[in-house]
Amino acid sequence: MKSVLKFMPAACLAVALALGAVPATAQQPAPPKASPAAVAAAKEILTLKNANAMYANAVAGMVEKTKVALIQQNLNYQKDLNEVAPIVEKQLAGREKEIGEGMAQVYASEFTEQELKDLVTFYKSPLGQKLITNEPRAIGLSMAFMNAWAQDFAKTVMSGFRDEMKKRGKDI
Repeated sequence: MKSVLKFMPAACLAVALALGAVPATAQQPAPPKASPAAVAAAKEILTLKNANAMYANAVAGMVEKTKVALIQQNLNYQKDLNEVAPIVEKQLAGREKEIGEGMAQVYASEFTEQELKDLVTFYKSPLGQKLITNEPRAIGLSMAFMNAWAQDFAKTVMSGFRDEMKKRGKDI
């Protein structure tokens, strides 16, 4: 289970990046600029929730993904691309912080300043701390349940197709 949770931040980032590429989101108006106090509270919430774990390796991951794609297109340059990758990664180090800034702006635009302050208070409470501690496991177990349900349900759907096709005289 712990190995699944190690990959969840990367999976979340991948989903977030993929959703960010959806054209419909580009058509939405930019959220109003939040107050500095709201952004500060949002940053505190993200820190309390250890949100930076979701994007801590974003630069290294993107450099690696790009390197692999370039190697596939330029096999003759594999040695050079492997040597260049750490240089590019070093040049771009720290850019993952832009994700945290953006996330804080999103939170600050979705919640009022007072709501964010109330959330900070909650996350610092014993129940909030328990949520922070136990939520990754609960999400992991929920995902495992959903995957098991989907596999079982797929069999039910397949059976439904087979039954209906059999009524038409066609075995599949």
